[in-house]
Amino acid sequence: MNLPDKFEALIITLSDRAHRGEYKDLSGPKIKERLSEYFESQNWSININLAMIPDDSVILDELLKSAGGIYDIIITTGGTGIGPRDITVETVKPLLSKEIPGIMEFIRVKYGSGNPNALLSRGIAGITGKSLIYTLPGSVKAVDEYMTEILKTLKHTIFMQYGIDMHSKNQ
Repeated sequence: MNLPDKFEALIITLSDRAHRGEYKDLSGPKIKERLSEYFESQNWSININLAMIPDDSVILDELLKSAGGIYDIIITTGGTGIGPRDITVETVKPLLSKEIPGIMEFIRVKYGSGNPNALLSRGIAGITGKSLIYTLPGSVKAVDEYMTEILKTLKHTIFMQYGIDMHSKNQ
């Protein structure tokens, strides 16, 4: 199997207040910036779309189900905490055909050792349809931390996703 000529990515910000226009979303654009820089460094082409939705499981579920056949990578930001409106994890988890728990567990432990509140994030990662999906917290600082670690493994993850054996090729 070959990699796509152009990857497709979707970044979904979940925030009632940002959706209402009470403040500007900074997390979604930060993910876009980090992902764009990474793909450029790999000489890979990527098209990144941004979506802003309220903390609503029905809207998120419908968006993910319609996006699963289109996007290679889906990253959400927001809704991974323990608040009453934090619904991202519960909505995404049933859609995963394969969960990738190690990356999120590592991030929680690494950043939680300096900031115990980071241990309260319930973010998950996995595969849904043909899409890699990562659920990140809503703060810009957390997004930056999560993306730093995710990007370290992203090339290998993408190769695995497309059934390319990096061990038998000099990639």
